[in-house]
Amino acid sequence: MTARILDGRSLSRQTVEDVRGAIAARAASGRPVPTIAVVRVGEEPASVRYAAQIQKMFLRAGGGFQLAVLPETASESDLEATLAGLSRDPTVNGILLQLPLPAGFEVLRAFQTIDPAKDVDGVTAVNAGRLFLNHGRYFIPNTPFGGLELLRRSGITIAGKHAVVVGRSEIVGRPMAVLLLRENATVTICHSRTADLAYFTRQADVLVVATGRPGLIRGEMVKPGAVVVDFGINVVDDHVVGDVDFTSVVEVAGAITPVPGGTGPMTNAMLLRNTWQAAEWQRS
Repeated sequence: MTARILDGRSLSRQTVEDVRGAIAARAASGRPVPTIAVVRVGEEPASVRYAAQIQKMFLRAGGGFQLAVLPETASESDLEATLAGLSRDPTVNGILLQLPLPAGFEVLRAFQTIDPAKDVDGVTAVNAGRLFLNHGRYFIPNTPFGGLELLRRSGITIAGKHAVVVGRSEIVGRPMAVLLLRENATVTICHSRTADLAYFTRQADVLVVATGRPGLIRGEMVKPGAVVVDFGINVVDDHVVGDVDFTSVVEVAGAITPVPGGTGPMTNAMLLRNTWQAAEWQRS
């Protein structure tokens, strides 16, 4: 068996084109284009590249882009003041705080400075709580949102399936488990303290991996025909690889997201979509 490749690049292009049409319609009606503000502390190379990718995508889609860069010597108060100012700025619809932050910064404290109505990556307690309760308007973190959208639009059946999520981070593993539960999957969450991880992964009809450990999941750990969603982004010997050993797993799985080209492009596309949605909800 050779797994079907779930092409995130193609679907992300479709998503961006859909949002581009919606933005054009806003502009034609005289409404301002949805604008995101990306906030970074320092000049970490991967963060610099990612901000450039976001800028290119937003401008290509007809959206607006702002970049606020603070020096690594900035204090937590400086960062909070920047986030609070952008939260009050009526020309900004969405705010993305880039991670990692320098040592000494409290990430969760910084997140709570963002206006939940502009929290387009779903990191504030308000949006996380509403996602958990499925109540009111809220933003889903872009990475799990993009992974779920990739499954849906690839025609993958989730309801009634056993989904195993390996990873429990606040921005990928936990929200993905909630999303799968809402799709009527039976969900098991595994993590670094799980004993005999392979025992659980071999039971998964849908296996989701988000650990930051390259090659953690090997072919013998996967149920034949399973759908494997790899959120891992790791650099090994100057190559980007996932948390799944693609070479061995692709011969066992029924469908798999590649790295690169799977969930990564969908993350960016959902950021654009969430920012457009924020502008709509703000009636700006």
